[in-house]
Amino acid sequence: MRIAIDAMGGDHAPDVVVAGALEAVREWKDTTVILIGDKARIEPLVRQAGDQPSNLEIVHASEVIEADDEPVKAVRRKKDASMVIAGRMVQERTADAMISAGNTGALMTTGLLIVGRIEGIDRPALTLTIPSMDGKGMVALDMGANMDATPEQLVQYAIMGSIYRKKVHGVVSPRVGLLNVGTEALKGNELTKAAFPLLKEAPIHFVGNVESRDLLSGPCDVLVCDGFAGNIMLKSLEGAAATIFTALKTEFTRNLLTKLAAAVLKPGLTKFRRQLDYSEYGAAPLLGINGMVLKSHGSSNATAIKNAIRQARISIQNDVLASIKAEISNGNK
Repeated sequence: MRIAIDAMGGDHAPDVVVAGALEAVREWKDTTVILIGDKARIEPLVRQAGDQPSNLEIVHASEVIEADDEPVKAVRRKKDASMVIAGRMVQERTADAMISAGNTGALMTTGLLIVGRIEGIDRPALTLTIPSMDGKGMVALDMGANMDATPEQLVQYAIMGSIYRKKVHGVVSPRVGLLNVGTEALKGNELTKAAFPLLKEAPIHFVGNVESRDLLSGPCDVLVCDGFAGNIMLKSLEGAAATIFTALKTEFTRNLLTKLAAAVLKPGLTKFRRQLDYSEYGAAPLLGINGMVLKSHGSSNATAIKNAIRQARISIQNDVLASIKAEISNGNK
């Protein structure tokens, strides 16, 4: 397995990308990680960590797509950008997957313009595993690749998400839910009301509408929504989690008594934080692209990068891409 990584993408690149990649190649000898970026910055980081493992490669890229670059222009004009080279390697099949923590819009553009869509898929979907209190997480799509969607596209998301959950997480018959304002079949806007009967007829285990207040309790294994609603939901959850932990820290450092209480509660709070930590779940695949393209969080640390590589490995080993192609092809016959 060969996995290309945009070593220059993300808030803490290339340091954390190199650190995560080194952890990965030392643990998984069957996987070659290709770090793409400025060699003058990457090579010293590798040397500082010791000998370069034989399954780590470095490919020089003279350009970087910045966070504030306009996605389409950047991908078209910066031909030697680390992200673009990684996408080209996937398209040419010299890499089995690519990972980037960089500009999300540029990564989606790279997927569409360089790697290309799966035939039969209208639009790719950004797919994220949302933490849940049962520790199993919930695959949700679309989390922001497309602000609008049709009922038929929601069905495509549901099929792809279900296959991904089976292949990567080993869930035999994933429960698929539709994000809505109520659980009743006739609730929602025009999109969700039109999508509901189509999802019932789709080759998935559809369990009906799901309300956002129930998400963290794990009401389904796969959650389907349009990118506008999905992105708002995601950022609301992230904001709520950050606010909760900030408030707890403030309260537990208020005086000696609360500090003593914090010491007693620390193991439980640490476990709770880990349950809500995105880095434990790796990266967000862009499903519907004709290659494995994964988006890591912009503020990813080395653990998140390593887990993204683990996620890519599992996706490759279990033929996620081929399974999606086969299911979409059968549905179009």
